[in-house]
Amino acid sequence: MRFYKVLLWKAYFDKGFSLTNYFKYVLLVFGWATNDVKNTIIVGVVWFFCCLIIGRLWFHFNLIDTENEINNIFNPFQREVRHYIKKRKV
Repeated sequence: MRFYKVLLWKAYFDKGFSLTNYFKYVLLVFGWATNDVKNTIIVGVVWFFCCLIIGRLWFHFNLIDTENEINNIFNPFQREVRHYIKKRKV
């Protein structure tokens, strides 16, 4: 529990980064085409904070649970376990 908050913010950033992953190519092309280092860094820093905010909202509205449930629906192991549990309850 020592680094819980650090890892929680890392999870927020990772989720936000994965949702906005294609923006890195736009940023790369922008920086490469304009050779404007200052504005590229500013846009990169803004994007960093946007990743944190988007990830935080993703967790706040429990969309992470919905995403995991959707993954479990198509996971063959989970499908088998749920089938076994249904049979056992009956």
